[in-house]
Amino acid sequence: MKVTNHGVPEDLQSAMMDACKELFGLPPEQKAEFMDAGPMDPVRVGTGFNSAVDGARYWRDYVKMFAHPELHCPAKPDGLRGVAAEYAARTRGLLLELTAAISESLGLPAGRIAERLDLGSCFQILVGNHYPPCAAGPDDDDGAVGLPAHSDHGLLTLLFQNGVDGLQVKHDGRWLLAKPIPGSFFVIAGDQLEIVSNGRYKGVLHRALVDRAQARMSCVSLLGPCLDAVVKPVPELAVPPLGLEFRGVKYRDYMEHQQSNKLNEKGALDLVRVQRHILTDTLCSS
Repeated sequence: MKVTNHGVPEDLQSAMMDACKELFGLPPEQKAEFMDAGPMDPVRVGTGFNSAVDGARYWRDYVKMFAHPELHCPAKPDGLRGVAAEYAARTRGLLLELTAAISESLGLPAGRIAERLDLGSCFQILVGNHYPPCAAGPDDDDGAVGLPAHSDHGLLTLLFQNGVDGLQVKHDGRWLLAKPIPGSFFVIAGDQLEIVSNGRYKGVLHRALVDRAQARMSCVSLLGPCLDAVVKPVPELAVPPLGLEFRGVKYRDYMEHQQSNKLNEKGALDLVRVQRHILTDTLCSS
């Protein structure tokens, strides 16, 4: 889904991307303290996804900054903190508005999902991605990949990119190129939305491909529940005959698991999915 006329100024979007680009260009010694950070550290700078577990080389540089409840940010470049603070606040407001609209689309009061996930104390992370060009493109069997197929660990993600394509989403078993409208955001449903909606909304499987000739950049603002919230389906959406599709899980634990392991499409979500065939087999054998 794309959103336009969203109230986040285009010059703020550009300033956020420029600040991330400047960070990627800093000498290694100015980023060294963040290069060995773990998955739950508030600032991480690195390559790939998680080099300790990737098992493959992903053609990507990134910076990840926890932005709410408290903003964490590298000291350099000088202008990054101010831009990140404003960008986080603007996109967080938009994400909360979208959450209210989604709640209403499910036949719930506008504030029901926010209440369920304690979004007054929501978690937010900002991510800047840089995908250098690579002659071995995504159509080659052994070509470089920016990020493999995955769904996001959070509730909702906003993403915008420079003028270089690369974001693909999976729909009806086919990979489709997501073509942006200038100034727009892609809105990507995450795993926590699939859980809290009891499967009515699906976490979007997506991937990032690498261009052969041009560098691609993207900026991400991800909204998640309060880290200590136990996320489970809203009871109103788990009534028979559908029943409960997911068991409850603390968001902090879910995020740490997904961020600490090799990306495997929606493998993390499968860990909290109710396995009905196991229950059926048990009943049939008794």
